[in-house]
Amino acid sequence: MTFEDLNLNTPLLRALDELGYTKPTTIQHKAFPVIMSGRDVCGIAQTGTGKTFAYLLPCLRLMKFSKTRAVQMLILVPTRELVIQVMEAIQKLTTYMTLEVDGVYGGTNINPQKARVEKGCDILVATPGRLMDLALDGSLNTKQIKKLVIDEVDEMLNLGFRTQIKNILDLLPEKRQNLLFSATITEDVEQLMQAYFNDPVKIEAAPTGTPLENIDQSAYEVPNFYTKVNLLTYLLHQDSSMSRVLVFVGTKQLADQLFTELEATFPEQAGVIHSNKAQNFRFNAVKQFQEGTYRFLIATDIVARGIDVAEVSHVINFDTPVVPETYMHRIGRTGRADQRGISITMISPREKKQQDAIETLMQFKIPIVPLPADLEISDVLTEEEKPKIFMKTDYVKPIKKVYNEKDFHKKSAKKLKVNAKVSRKDQMKQKYKKPIKRKPKK
Repeated sequence: MTFEDLNLNTPLLRALDELGYTKPTTIQHKAFPVIMSGRDVCGIAQTGTGKTFAYLLPCLRLMKFSKTRAVQMLILVPTRELVIQVMEAIQKLTTYMTLEVDGVYGGTNINPQKARVEKGCDILVATPGRLMDLALDGSLNTKQIKKLVIDEVDEMLNLGFRTQIKNILDLLPEKRQNLLFSATITEDVEQLMQAYFNDPVKIEAAPTGTPLENIDQSAYEVPNFYTKVNLLTYLLHQDSSMSRVLVFVGTKQLADQLFTELEATFPEQAGVIHSNKAQNFRFNAVKQFQEGTYRFLIATDIVARGIDVAEVSHVINFDTPVVPETYMHRIGRTGRADQRGISITMISPREKKQQDAIETLMQFKIPIVPLPADLEISDVLTEEEKPKIFMKTDYVKPIKKVYNEKDFHKKSAKKLKVNAKVSRKDQMKQKYKKPIKRKPKK
């Protein structure tokens, strides 16, 4: 099947032809007729299978020019980077169409975004937090929205956007088409669909956890952090095919620590990106990685969804992710658009449980590769890797002392007094030795 076999108009076909796309992916040709029919859709497909075009192509085919420039289509995504990626995809597809797209996200001045939204656009791409700010401010008119797309909904719920998503859904017109796309469908996502969707059609391109066929997976058993650094340095020196490498780490602190270790060895070849970095820094890092200035980019999982870089040669899992589905998202960054990709995972002894969970999910054993013979094995441990010593303290029950009457002095008569409530009449009688009587008023 080619794109010409789908019911696409000439402007979209011309744009796809210029982009070099000829055949739709599985999720794209499965979703197209269902979305065109107007039904609510839940699309399940792994990273790198073309989910963005799967909902953009039919929605753009159905959209019509509006003089009012009110938002007709709203796309919710979890990160700033993904806002930019989706906007760029729409702009490429609408080269020969008179549609305007805009994007809003947090971490930047809201006033310019407010002015653009008030001016109007046909398609709005937004993160949930900033969209709620604009809606509550009155800058965004939601009455004309006919289509809602929630992309990477599982990640949005993980990031704590549950309340904002529900509030946004309550603001939208009841008569609309809902499209939800994600790599994994959790119980929370199911509950969201039951509450707000109208009998959605599930479209599954591949079962969750199925390893991508065009990605060669392998793993090394590495004892500690510094040996992992040595192995990564060794691979980058030895393998010239590692031209555009994404290195995934679990935490922001680990990302900065690894960048510090590698920057001296690979000057001006390494970039780092995580949620603590400023917005311009993040955009610039991704841009330099896309252009090939950076040979490798160190990233955390939170921003991984917003990195859509073509021709990523290798994905390195510097640590094994705790959530098995995260592994699928990571390796899906390579091997895109029917190209071959390579995934390498470094597994320490304490990460064996994560490895077992990933292999159980995929129903696939990751091949273990022996460490290079000339690799330097480090004995230095980080503070997190050092064994924790817990001193056992024996609890000694205190001896209860038995007191003797001789241990105490006899209380004086004054201290033997018992507190009792005494009326003012009795107090006066005791003080003046006779009852006090008031004189009658004259």
